[in-house]
Amino acid sequence: MEKVSKAITSETIFAKDKLKANFLKKGISIALFSGLMYGFYSAFLTMGMKKGVWADWYGDNTAGLSAIVITYVLAALGSAVNDTCSSIWAMGYATFKGKLGDFFRCLKTKPGAVMILAALIGGPISSTAYVVALQMAGSIVIPITALCPAIGAILGRILFKQKLNKRMIAGIGICVLSSFMIGSTSIGSDAPKGMFLGLCIAFIAALGWGFEGCVAGYGTSMIDSEIGITIRQATSGLSNLLILVPLFGLLFGGGVKFSTGLTVEAFTSGPAMIWFALSGLCAFVSYMSWYNGNSMCGAALGMACNGTYSFWGPFCCWLVLGVMGGMQGWNLPIIVWVGAVIMMFGILVIAMNPMELFRKKEAA
Repeated sequence: MEKVSKAITSETIFAKDKLKANFLKKGISIALFSGLMYGFYSAFLTMGMKKGVWADWYGDNTAGLSAIVITYVLAALGSAVNDTCSSIWAMGYATFKGKLGDFFRCLKTKPGAVMILAALIGGPISSTAYVVALQMAGSIVIPITALCPAIGAILGRILFKQKLNKRMIAGIGICVLSSFMIGSTSIGSDAPKGMFLGLCIAFIAALGWGFEGCVAGYGTSMIDSEIGITIRQATSGLSNLLILVPLFGLLFGGGVKFSTGLTVEAFTSGPAMIWFALSGLCAFVSYMSWYNGNSMCGAALGMACNGTYSFWGPFCCWLVLGVMGGMQGWNLPIIVWVGAVIMMFGILVIAMNPMELFRKKEAA
């Protein structure tokens, strides 16, 4: 009897370990998928801002828009259209899952307020800075924005006294080194005009997303991640559309009426809205996959897997805009690809000891 009991116990432990390993692998796959979706979100968003009425605004400028309006107001509007589409997808998903009531109830709670704060930082500020940087310097800015995990680790140490050990410091150093490698392409006489400023603005996006990650981590620890995503996307879309775009129109375009006219034109431009619908969907799926992956493989490893968008972003932009769209200027220097891969490794080092991956594989 004792031998049978030990055999059953051994089989149970083996089955449990195997189930745990499969669960971890599935979580890693979902988190990696979030990085891929973020790459396609970037590509589809950029494509949308080159179609329909956007082509007139950015093209021969028959609309007579000033340079500052084209650079900042249109970028804010592009971010607003994308985030609004993303929020519609999120609300539709919450309705399908029967969680719409929970969404409205969570808005009145402290964790809901925290998620709103995180969305205000990551939406109007970081998302708009990201779009501005994309329009100014192209997909080269994407690896720079992937510095957000490193920035989040530093801010977590400063704001919440979270531990920052030697391994994490080394990872941050690797990320900074890779950002210098990427940024070196903006120095010199052959660098495109506006690239350096675009990279600087991309860093603002990374700073905002790093802060958002610190704040949102608190909120999602107490509410359903799917509800948290819906709050985040809805807040970002509405704040961009109802606050930032009118404010930019007032500051740079001559009044709220001006920005309202641009907004109506943007939402009624069919050829562009097809791509914005796709970018909004990919943005929603990316965030949802990120949160789900984090819950399955841990926030640290999930963050590292999501950080692979530093590679997928430029790749998807090259694929969608360069290959499929036939647009020039989406090929990147070899040093950018190398820097992106190094940054992915740096993010992994911040999140965890890379040797743990091999140990878990052996244990599986």
